Amino acid sequence: MPYRINHRLPAALLGLLLAVTTSSADEKPPAVKTAKHQVTGLFMKEREQDLREIIEQLPQIKLGSIDYAHAEAVFEYEPAKAFPGAKPEQIVERFDNLLRGASKSTFGIKPLRTMPLDKLQRVEIPIAGLDCKACCLAAYESVYKLPGVESATASFRDGLLTALIDPEKTDRAKLEEALKKRGISLK
Repeated sequence: MPYRINHRLPAALLGLLLAVTTSSADEKPPAVKTAKHQVTGLFMKEREQDLREIIEQLPQIKLGSIDYAHAEAVFEYEPAKAFPGAKPEQIVERFDNLLRGASKSTFGIKPLRTMPLDKLQRVEIPIAGLDCKACCLAAYESVYKLPGVESATASFRDGLLTALIDPEKTDRAKLEEALKKRGISLK
């Protein structure tokens, strides 16, 4: 039996294909934003894994990379899904609240520093008795919120607190005073 071509079938398939192509072309894909933020609470190298585990609990946010040396990380998220109803200027605040809630306030987000790194001064303060993450957290929390402190780290392996500071706003003496106020012994 000779093969007969149904000319209506290809036309119907073509119409269906055009309808699918047109409707998907009209729909805009979600706007995924890649953003770099400063991360508070990233005070020791071992905290990188802690941050990864916390971000895994936030399905609407993906962690790209971590720059421990500068306490920064790259994140991917769809603002409308991750922070419903937030205006662009509210994203950092909403992200900070979300991360603080998920991490029991041990991590947070703030905008990237605006002062160039070459204008900051590195201060290293040897500390006695740093022997765990909790001790390091206490040392870190004593200084990172001080005006002029751009970032800080605390290492129990090195027994050292390191801070990048704006020398026009703070100095070593103010950092040491804040540590002593918290009951942290300096070497």
